[in-house]
Amino acid sequence: MNNDQLKVIPINTKAKLVSINHEPTLCVIKAQKLYEFDENTYAKLAGCDFHNGTIEVQVLSQLLPDAPDFARGFIGLAFRINEDDSAFESFYIRPTNGQTTDPVRKQHAVQYFSYPKYNFEYFRTHHITDFEGPANIALNQWIDLRAEIKDETGKFYLNDRLALKVDHLKHGASPRGTIGFFVDIGTKGFFKNLQITPAD
Repeated sequence: MNNDQLKVIPINTKAKLVSINHEPTLCVIKAQKLYEFDENTYAKLAGCDFHNGTIEVQVLSQLLPDAPDFARGFIGLAFRINEDDSAFESFYIRPTNGQTTDPVRKQHAVQYFSYPKYNFEYFRTHHITDFEGPANIALNQWIDLRAEIKDETGKFYLNDRLALKVDHLKHGASPRGTIGFFVDIGTKGFFKNLQITPAD
């Protein structure tokens, strides 16, 4: 799918096509200053019905000038989004945590969550560490993100390196739905070169 043919529906975001180095690129910013994390804040593809397969996209994250201190450049993908945006799976990255010298933050560079119940706060409150991990990433650089989804399993790669594997996606094997370009608090996110390869 060519970026200049993307048709997206902003959900709690503002989205527009821009040109970076003469390449059509989708820019997504969270529309409201909501201070809840891991919400349905994405621009979703119109006319997409995804279940199993591979999603590939290049992402670049910048901090907004008014980003709060706890902003991390949150950017990633939502997938299997249902029609009313009340349930989906997501994988995103925190680029500022990729280069930090703080050993705790360093372990929180990548994140899986399942909306609405299983957000990062739920996992940390319950001392569940399976859904986060480290990654060598940073702000203001293009990062190749690839999600390989098969039934209940999700494998997530950054620059062709496996960053996180989830063996039991929280919504199970059967849901299907569209794909979204996810951002969170304080992020100006850029997405280009989307490729979707369905497996069923």
